[in-house]
Amino acid sequence: MINVVLFEPEIPQNTGNIMRTCVATHTHLHLIKPLGFSLDTKYIKRSGVNYIDNCEYTVYENWDDFMSKNKGEFFFFTRYGHKPHSDFNYNKKDTNIYLVFGKESTGIPRSILKPHLDTCARIPMTDKVRALNVSNSVAICVYEALRQRNYDDLLREEPHKGNRFIEEYEGSEEDAL
Repeated sequence: MINVVLFEPEIPQNTGNIMRTCVATHTHLHLIKPLGFSLDTKYIKRSGVNYIDNCEYTVYENWDDFMSKNKGEFFFFTRYGHKPHSDFNYNKKDTNIYLVFGKESTGIPRSILKPHLDTCARIPMTDKVRALNVSNSVAICVYEALRQRNYDDLLREEPHKGNRFIEEYEGSEEDAL
């Protein structure tokens, strides 16, 4: 199973977006306190729309609490990583894979990263930005892991309007959506 871990997330809108991504990808979300918001805040609900009720997530008191309850392979996403996120193998289907992301202001502490240097990844980008938004980073990395797994059991066709929606179009643009 693929898991997303947010270390001390600070911005509710980011966490709401990540919750939506987790629902879309059958990914379990792990939230490590302290959180910079309440999970029942309107900002979480606005970002996650009505999908957050379907999000499977667990909240932990701290990093040690999280580590004591979870086993598997851990990958840490940091601007200080030396290998691209796409260079790692996430295709071990019999192992829990944990994709760990840091808080928006300071990332993952060096005390956590240093023992895991071999699994620290960086999303390649220009020198014009320090880092991507954490919700964008999560989406990029989750979908890379899923791509390596041939997207597991995710749908490849649109389930609500049918797979011939575009082909059957004969009306105006207003009724296309």
